[in-house]
Amino acid sequence: MLLGRIKREALKLTKGLRLVDFGFALPYTWVLVQGPEGRALGVAMTLPEEVQRYRNSVTEPSLEAFIERADSINSIERTLALAAINAVSQYHIDLADAEWVDVLDLIPENAGKVALIGNMPPLVRELRARGYEIYVFERNARLWDKDTFSDALEYHLLPEMDAVIASATCLVNGTIDMLLERSKRAKLFVLTGPTGQLLPEFLKGTGVTHLAAMKVTDFEKALLGLKLGSFKGFEEGNKKYVVEVP
Repeated sequence: MLLGRIKREALKLTKGLRLVDFGFALPYTWVLVQGPEGRALGVAMTLPEEVQRYRNSVTEPSLEAFIERADSINSIERTLALAAINAVSQYHIDLADAEWVDVLDLIPENAGKVALIGNMPPLVRELRARGYEIYVFERNARLWDKDTFSDALEYHLLPEMDAVIASATCLVNGTIDMLLERSKRAKLFVLTGPTGQLLPEFLKGTGVTHLAAMKVTDFEKALLGLKLGSFKGFEEGNKKYVVEVP
């Protein structure tokens, strides 16, 4: 399981970091860490439809305690773990070679069939306007429209896709392994959204080609947005970037 591998790699990088604050919240669960080089903020989108029982086996919160539960079957534990892993990743990430662009800039004109894992309306509209042949898959029925496929069809249709743009929430719901296994044909596989703040080295050799995420540039604005449950408030304190997976 990829989450188990990511967990092991992240635990190697926690030395010198301490947990400052955290919150299991909507729209994002978040973890704030501090080390000798300063602070770092990691987030993971909270998926309330995935939460079965509001329980948590963590009794003494710590960075390591959260990360250890990255492959838990408890959605709350897994979400906090990914936010913690992202905080560690953001502390260590080198963005000197990052492109400060949008995920749309990665898709070539002759991309062929493009799959979107997660219904992301602004991205869907832009891709359709540019004439791409796109297939939108969504697990949450509340986000379906007449052109949206159930995620149950991913298994059957992904082998036909030439490019895959996946919401990084596929890490939170644990479908990442299946998506990568069924997307062998795809020359481009992008994890996108704030949940994709991982160190690219964690995904080497997996089939993921790029991470399109967000770097916090204004901690106070981003934290206030998170505490107020605001998408826009959090995202205004960030800058989008794209990095290639080695």
